[in-house]
Amino acid sequence: MRSKTLLVSGGAFAVASAILLAGCGKSQQTAGSGPIEVGIYTVKAQPVELTTDLPGRTTAFRIAEVRPQVGGIVTKRLFTEGADVKQGQQLYQIDAASYDAKLNKVNANMLATKNLAERYERLRETNAISKQQYDDAQSAWKQAQADVKMAKTDLTYTRVLSPISGRIGRSLVTEGALVTSGQTQALSTIQQLDPIYVDVTRPVAEILKMQKDLAAGRIQSANGDKAKVRLTLEDGSVYPLDGTLKLSEVTVDQGTGSVTLRAVFPNPKHQLLPGMFVHAKLKEGIQKAAKLVPQQAVTRDSKGDAAVWVVDAENKVAMRPIQTLRTVGNAWLVGAGLEPGDKVVTEGLQNLRPGLEVTPTEAKNVNLVTDLTATAKAN
Repeated sequence: MRSKTLLVSGGAFAVASAILLAGCGKSQQTAGSGPIEVGIYTVKAQPVELTTDLPGRTTAFRIAEVRPQVGGIVTKRLFTEGADVKQGQQLYQIDAASYDAKLNKVNANMLATKNLAERYERLRETNAISKQQYDDAQSAWKQAQADVKMAKTDLTYTRVLSPISGRIGRSLVTEGALVTSGQTQALSTIQQLDPIYVDVTRPVAEILKMQKDLAAGRIQSANGDKAKVRLTLEDGSVYPLDGTLKLSEVTVDQGTGSVTLRAVFPNPKHQLLPGMFVHAKLKEGIQKAAKLVPQQAVTRDSKGDAAVWVVDAENKVAMRPIQTLRTVGNAWLVGAGLEPGDKVVTEGLQNLRPGLEVTPTEAKNVNLVTDLTATAKAN
C-alpha cells in the first residue's frame, strides 16, 4: 500500500515538473520571439552653415566727457540726468557777467583802433605820418579784432553744449560749483547707444583652424553673410536685430592668446546698454556635404569616445565608433565613422546588444535643428 502511494506521488511530481518546464520554455520563447522595434535616423549629406558662439561685452558707440572750456561759477543745470540729449543742446550755464564785460571792453578798444587806423590812412596819403606809425595803427586794429573774436568765443563757452547726441549720465557738479578750463573732472558723460558696439574675443588657434579648413576646401566662405552676427542676451533671450562684423584686431593678446573682434548693432530701443555680457554667434562658412546625427543617438564610453548603434542590411545592430567635430544646433557634426545612407538608432537603445536583429522604423524623437538661435528668435 505504501509503495503504491509513493508511486502515485512520484508520478504526480513528474507531471507537475513537465508542465512547469513546458511553461518556462513557452515563456522564454515568447520573450525572445521576433526582433524588437527601434527608431532610426538615416544619415544624409546636407549643406550646413557653421557658426561659433563667443562671449562679449557691449560698448558705447561714442563716449564724450563734458568739460568746461572757460572758468567760472555754474549757475544752471539744463538737462535731466539719464535723459537723451541732442548734439548742440545746452547742458550748463556758467556765470557770463565777466565775459560779457570783457567783450564790451575789447569792442570799445577795437572801435578806437579802427578810428585811428582810418585816420592814419588819410594822413598817409599826404605823408603827414611815417610809414611806421601807419603800420602800428593797422597792427593794433587787427589785434583788437582778434581780441573781440576771442572774447565772443569765451562768452559762447559759458553755455556748455552737448558735443554728441546720446544718453547723458548723472551730473558731477551742482549749481554754485566753481569750474575751470582744462580741469580733469568731467561735468557729466554722454554715451551714444544707437548703434552700439559688441566686442568679443576669439582664440587665435580657432582662427588658424578655420583658415586651414577654408584653404583645404572643407568649408566654403559665407561671402557677404560671413559678417553677420547674432546676439543672445544674458537671460537667454535672443536680440531681435542682427549686427555686422566691422573690425578684427591686428594684435594677439599675449596674456590670453586671443584676438578682439568688434561688431556693430542697431539699438533703436536702447535694449543694449554699455557693459552688458552677451553671447555673439558669428558665421564662419558653409560645409556643403555635412553629416549630422541627433545628439540622442550618440553614446560615450568612460574615455569620452563617441559611438552609435547602426542597423545593417540584415537588420542587425552593431556599435560603431564615430568622430564628433562639434555641435550644430541639436545635432553632432560627424567627421568620420558614418556615411550617407547609414541607419542610426535613436529609439530603443536600452535593449540593444551586438548582433541583435531589430525591426527598424522611422524615429519619432528626431527633429534636427541646425540653428537654435534662429528658432528661438522666430518663437
